[in-house]
Amino acid sequence: MEGRAAALGAGTVLNALATGTGAAFGIDVETRATVTLDTAERGVDGAIAEAPDADTELIERCVALATDRWGDGEGGAVRTDSDVPLAAGLKSSSAAANATVLATCDALGLTVGDRSDDPEVDVTRLAACRLGVRAAREAGVTVTGAFDDATASMFGGVTVTDNPSDELRSREPVDWDVLVWTPPERAYSADADVARCEAVAPMADLVADLALDGRYAEAMTVNGLAFSAALGFDADPAVEAMPHATGVSLSGTGPSVVAVADPDDAETDLDAVADAWSERPGALRRTTTRNDGASVR
Repeated sequence: MEGRAAALGAGTVLNALATGTGAAFGIDVETRATVTLDTAERGVDGAIAEAPDADTELIERCVALATDRWGDGEGGAVRTDSDVPLAAGLKSSSAAANATVLATCDALGLTVGDRSDDPEVDVTRLAACRLGVRAAREAGVTVTGAFDDATASMFGGVTVTDNPSDELRSREPVDWDVLVWTPPERAYSADADVARCEAVAPMADLVADLALDGRYAEAMTVNGLAFSAALGFDADPAVEAMPHATGVSLSGTGPSVVAVADPDDAETDLDAVADAWSERPGALRRTTTRNDGASVR
């Protein structure tokens, strides 16, 4: 009883900490999970390949919840490996949760799909996504529940959500080139100053209006300036990118900054952004958006 799956990392359009409304977009970096189940076991052992000492409660909880709901409470083991850096604002927890839940479904022999009215679909991706969000809340790795991050990771494209109700308000494909700058420090979502974020709620409402109107790049740029100030991050990287990018934002609760460019817009130049950001300590990654989302492998 072995299953495999992969889920996407994501960038932020709107941080949900201010109002509960959030938006994010899937990018072409993945977390992969392998789940092995044993009917004789009840506990779950987790391992994270690139961080052997990291807390594995989230992925273990995902397996336990999934087998309780769709199996017979089987135990076993889960291992993840990832291109998504931990605690960098690129939705590593959501990607790990989604990949683990889907891999558990695969190990249980269940068919995953998107249509609940399809008799051949045992588990929808939306149900799997919501289960992973529940596991994240129970594991204490998120303040908002991160349904925005989880849906972008699961479905790809840009998603706008109401996190308190786990409602997917909209999803739309988007095609951008992406540049990510990740400084050496790390920031954990559960440690974010929620009160400071709530203080910028009027700006978050504006960002939500822009996002629901399909003006995603403008939305993420306004979000980046507001939440950089609220969370104490330097806005200079965003300012450096603005003349050359379609949109740029602090991603999640940081510290990564993500710039996007419409490949059909000759006025955008992510190479110029990379030149500016290369003067800063940390890592640069070039990638693209993805619209397919998570899948069983």
